[in-house]
Amino acid sequence: MSDGLVNLQGSPAGPGAQRAAAVLLGLGPEVAAQIFKALDEGTVRLIALGARGLRKAPAAIPVALSSFVKTMTGLDGEAMAGNSLLRDAATKALGQEVANRVFDDLPAPSLAAEEGFTTISNADPEALALLLSREEPQTAAVVLGTIDHAHALAVLKHIPQAQHPQILRRLAALDTVAPEVLQEVGQAISQELSSAVPANTRKLDGRNTTVNLLRSVPAAQQSEVVGEIEKDDPELGAALRSRLFTFDDLVHLTDRDLQTLIREIDMTQLTVALKGAPPAVKERFLKNMSTRAGQMLEDEIGAMGPVKLAAVEAAQAELVKIAFGLAEQGRISIVNPTERMV
Repeated sequence: MSDGLVNLQGSPAGPGAQRAAAVLLGLGPEVAAQIFKALDEGTVRLIALGARGLRKAPAAIPVALSSFVKTMTGLDGEAMAGNSLLRDAATKALGQEVANRVFDDLPAPSLAAEEGFTTISNADPEALALLLSREEPQTAAVVLGTIDHAHALAVLKHIPQAQHPQILRRLAALDTVAPEVLQEVGQAISQELSSAVPANTRKLDGRNTTVNLLRSVPAAQQSEVVGEIEKDDPELGAALRSRLFTFDDLVHLTDRDLQTLIREIDMTQLTVALKGAPPAVKERFLKNMSTRAGQMLEDEIGAMGPVKLAAVEAAQAELVKIAFGLAEQGRISIVNPTERMV
């Protein structure tokens, strides 16, 4: 643009500078500010001189604008229609690849794709967190600042909390990162991820899927399947059983079966278990107890101070275990909420 100003004028602040200043005035301050960002200081200085010339001779503004409009209307029609002039200008300023992308309305590549972050962006949060926890805080900050917000949050949850202050302090201070730094970090982390996790692997929640499948079959069949699993893996069998039938599910026992269970359990343990149970579960137990026993239970629960959640969960798990034991003996029948009783 500066060449055009000098060529159109005999002096640095001649008609070309005035035309440029007049056009920018017409475009408004916001657009003018964006244009100024793309110009060097010498060019802006020439426009400033032109603006001062317009201030001294206000009548020059219409003349300058008329000259600009005349120049524009004199452009070749085919060039205007095909925007080849603007494409050429963009090519000179931004390069052929970017110019073709913007003028052909093609999507811009993401930062992750440009700088080798594709593997990182698709990485399992837990695996990526394990890797970043062994890196320098600055490296972890660069990675978290590059991937999308939801992914970054999921990754941070798996990084040891003691490392959070150092990583987040550096992340908060990040403003700009050189492309070569991003590329180096992206390639290094991607290679480590590829080595640690085989390509195309997917993380599955097999245990949760198993529980959902078992819940779709009758309780008797559930117990049979889990019993077979427990023969080979007692820990896994117990974990599945605890998720298939919870303490809250005891409300689905018949009155007779619930009364049988109450006779087999320790009242102190029941008191702790009911401390954190929903009102419906509590009422179900009280309904199947004598008035005196129920009143004593309520009094004990009311007099009990705060109880650790872990203690409540342990007591509830033990009562469920007792219920399963009674079911295996054939003394009670455990049913799912979806099963119908006749």
